[in-house]
Amino acid sequence: MKCYEHTFITKKDLSDIQAKNLISKYENIIQKNSGKVVKIEDWGLRNLTFRIKSNRKGFYFHIKFEGIGKTIEKLEETENIDESLIRYLTVRVKKHNLEENYFERKSTKWSKLLWKETKETKKDQKVLNIQK
Repeated sequence: MKCYEHTFITKKDLSDIQAKNLISKYENIIQKNSGKVVKIEDWGLRNLTFRIKSNRKGFYFHIKFEGIGKTIEKLEETENIDESLIRYLTVRVKKHNLEENYFERKSTKWSKLLWKETKETKKDQKVLNIQK
């Protein structure tokens, strides 16, 4: 079986129960069509770069799974009909990276240092503006 990553965006007015039902619906479709779900990630509500079907925000969900061509066909066939979805994308990958969570916010020493320098620069700018 080949490895795939599938991301879909739903409308922002989706409730928690509807989101769980939607995820289980697509998980069942994958399993019924010779597929195996490896990992499901909920990326949460995010701003869209541009309007899609009159929406500015959407909930992102990411499914990593193994399957065959039939699995992809049935999954995308069902998603074409589903009105709660804004967009979806399926990508074939060589292997799954299960350690990395793409949208997890990371706090590193570098980002802390950069934020501190920016904050100090703004203070210096205020002092210069007052002295003028």
